[in-house]
Amino acid sequence: MNTEHTEIRSAAMFDLLTSTPVAVEVEFSYSTRDPYAIQVLFNPYGDQSVQWILARDLLADGLLAEAGEGDVRIWPVMDELDVVVLEFTTPAGQARFGADPEDLVDFLNETYELVEPGKESRWFDFEQEMAMLSGDAKQ
Repeated sequence: MNTEHTEIRSAAMFDLLTSTPVAVEVEFSYSTRDPYAIQVLFNPYGDQSVQWILARDLLADGLLAEAGEGDVRIWPVMDELDVVVLEFTTPAGQARFGADPEDLVDFLNETYELVEPGKESRWFDFEQEMAMLSGDAKQ
């Protein structure tokens, strides 16, 4: 297991897909501490930021075809707009965002430079995660 961890961040603009699209600032982050996940923070500098955690594989799959079930779905719309749609569903409602595929591909490629696909387990400390879940983790 690797122990020297790294985190990367990248900013992008998404469009909240409503009758009149609304631009929303988004910050992606990826850490080798949780190599399977990408964190997406919507409106990172606003009073009402919202964070979602996505599986890195889900984001990669959603660039090519419809992916995801339940709370998060992602799919490409390859027409004259070339956009990737990210849909988030909660008990309170649903939101759809349009994202530039290049922004997503660039960020994913940065994560792959840190942790190659299929090599995530080299960074993940399963025993420590289980200890944290059971309350036995050492601080």
